[in-house]
Amino acid sequence: MVIRENSLTSSVSLSCEPIASADDYALCRRIMQRASKNYSFASRFLPRDKRPHVEALYALMRVGDDRVDVSHSGFASPLDAIEDWERTYWSAFEKGTSSDPVMRAYLDTALKFGIPPETMSTYFWAMKTDLVVRRFPTFVDLWHYMEGSAIPVGRAMTYILGTRPPYQVHHALPAADSLAVAMQLSNFWRDVWQDWNEMGRIYIPLEDMERFGYTPDDLAQRRINRAWRDLLEFEISRTEAYYRLARPGVAMLASGRWGVMTGLEVYRAILPAIRRNGYDVFGRRAGTSHMHKVLLMMKAGWQVLVSRPLPLRAES
Repeated sequence: MVIRENSLTSSVSLSCEPIASADDYALCRRIMQRASKNYSFASRFLPRDKRPHVEALYALMRVGDDRVDVSHSGFASPLDAIEDWERTYWSAFEKGTSSDPVMRAYLDTALKFGIPPETMSTYFWAMKTDLVVRRFPTFVDLWHYMEGSAIPVGRAMTYILGTRPPYQVHHALPAADSLAVAMQLSNFWRDVWQDWNEMGRIYIPLEDMERFGYTPDDLAQRRINRAWRDLLEFEISRTEAYYRLARPGVAMLASGRWGVMTGLEVYRAILPAIRRNGYDVFGRRAGTSHMHKVLLMMKAGWQVLVSRPLPLRAES
């Protein structure tokens, strides 16, 4: 699709009429609270005026995800359902409004913070990929998928929260990409059995499974052996590296640093929980208690207080 950015935004940028109502945003909040305890917890520590917009972003993506994985009620197939959501998205930017309350809230958010419409192009591609792709031969293939399933979230969040001088949004995007990837990888490793058992998907790259001598049949049989522990430890270590790359970017943000760092710590806590469970992601869910999340929130607050952004390099 060729995105005509100017034509998509000019027709609505001149209007002073509110696009979304308080009820629209309230619906987005309910969607997020029902779907994600971790995301909802971390969002409490974002600035009050930014929370509705983060909730709108989450709801936009959750609606699409649920149309693919949960229910395509009202449509002939999951593909029809996600393509309808994609048409609704582009129509909202063309017309400056939408009949869907979640889409109105996201449109209002995107225009308020200057999130380019094409930010979500790869997201819709990834949702359609979920319908046909069940395996990822290499990590490069998985990364390509996450360019749609995860990275748009981090980038939109960066626009919403802004950056503080001398940084601009493009300076913070590499760290935002790393955080989005790290959080999704954490979910992948936690949800290995759920993804396989309910949807037949394996997000562990096949090249990694082959390297450690663990097969899809082993996965189907829920085998926890040396090969499995070494494989999952390799993926956990890889994920930790992305969290390290993400940390310096938090200090570049103009607002919401405490909330973002809390999110980083809460999702990162999935990894040691998997280790504590003996790498058993088949019968034990790697989660964190509310008290542990509170401690992580306090840790995040301290990290924000003492952290400094990396020096800005001169651009050639």
